[in-house]
Amino acid sequence: MTAFAAVDLGASSGRVMVGRVGPGRLELSTAHRFGNEPVRVAGTLHWDVLRLYRGVLAGLRAAGEVRSVGVDSWAVDYGLLDAIGALLGNPVHYRDGRTDGVAARVAGRLGEQRLYATTGLQQLPFNTLYQLAAAAGTPQLAAAERLLMIPDLIAYWLTGEVGAEVTNASTTQLYDLRRRAWATDLMADAGIPAHLFPPLRVPGEAIGPVLPEAGLAGRPDVVAVGSHDTASAVAGVPATGEHFAYISCGTWSLVGTELADPVLTEDSRLANFTNEAGVDGTVRYLRNVMGLWPLQESLRLWGDADLPALLAAAAREPAFAAVVDLDDPVFLAPGDMPARIADACRRTGQPPPATPAAVVRCIVDSLALAHRRAVRQVQELSGRHADAVHVVGGGARNELLCRLTADACGLPVLAGPVEATALGNVLVQARAAGVAPGDLAALRGLLLQTQQIVRYDPCGDDGPWRAAAARLGR
Repeated sequence: MTAFAAVDLGASSGRVMVGRVGPGRLELSTAHRFGNEPVRVAGTLHWDVLRLYRGVLAGLRAAGEVRSVGVDSWAVDYGLLDAIGALLGNPVHYRDGRTDGVAARVAGRLGEQRLYATTGLQQLPFNTLYQLAAAAGTPQLAAAERLLMIPDLIAYWLTGEVGAEVTNASTTQLYDLRRRAWATDLMADAGIPAHLFPPLRVPGEAIGPVLPEAGLAGRPDVVAVGSHDTASAVAGVPATGEHFAYISCGTWSLVGTELADPVLTEDSRLANFTNEAGVDGTVRYLRNVMGLWPLQESLRLWGDADLPALLAAAAREPAFAAVVDLDDPVFLAPGDMPARIADACRRTGQPPPATPAAVVRCIVDSLALAHRRAVRQVQELSGRHADAVHVVGGGARNELLCRLTADACGLPVLAGPVEATALGNVLVQARAAGVAPGDLAALRGLLLQTQQIVRYDPCGDDGPWRAAAARLGR
């Protein structure tokens, strides 16, 4: 079997996984895990990217000798390099408040219809376009010569090679999805220098060997993968055929389907669905839904809370005692989620949850409702029905959420693999090395052979779900 290292950086932690691939075999193990905690300095929330890079190097050394390395991370955030290739400060976190009010101003000037027709991207206040608009006129941006998305920055430090992998580039709202090129006209009208953006590369493309200074055995190549973690996760969905929906569920829930062409209709724009580049020229047609972030923040506030015990207690709580709109911007920033949930309940005339178990039940019921809405919309807007919903990522471990999502959507939920992102990362590398099958269907066939999937069939009456959705005006 051939070994590959997958560097997977998430919004709250990072890890280096080792995938071993051979005929009919796919195994995954953990080399190293490390935290990813933002740092607030002088009122600005930053990523501690140098600490992340140190964790990456420690993980790659622990991984031992591998054929190649692939890097994926979250989207929209970036680092700026100066003329000699030095990083101009720690990247700003997408949850920082610097973009407050910026999106409305910029979209109003450029035109929301034009933005969507060009980029196909969901309007989110922290898109890279708006981050750059917020940074306009700063000495840092004036000194910048290159902009690198987070996985491209890590790949640059590993290899010395500059480039922009397309799946993450497509999340910037500065990428022309139909032309598959940077949207330079849009950049010019937004006042963003086009020279900042490096040449594009696609998943499977070799970037270069690891530099000697990294101290890695055998100096493996770094290979471009689906560097947006959702792109790798979707490649790691063990689906058969094309009639499936997916939910990549972690801090965010990315709910969508896989298409050959973008959906750029006005209905799609108004529903705030996004079209992002996927592996092998596919389009990830999806909607960003606030995922497990409110639960994660609640657990942080509660200290050493026992999540399995809380979920078991939540399962015994009455269904729909209170539900909230998790996509409300009030839940975006870090903070006291139980208090915000209580406030949202009072505003909508519902009794606030009084115990941690009731808070958890409110979050999980509300998230299942959000999944229901997005799964129904993606089928309607894309014109492609789904026979099942694949839940991958950390949310696949959450039995209560998976069961409620099946009931809410009225479709079977196929949960797993939890490590879909790392598996998708590894499979793209393995295919580039010639030790994995040649197309997405065949890669997914290998996942079906080797990974554990848990099925949840829908049960119960749809009426309570309709009533709960109506409570939120859905």
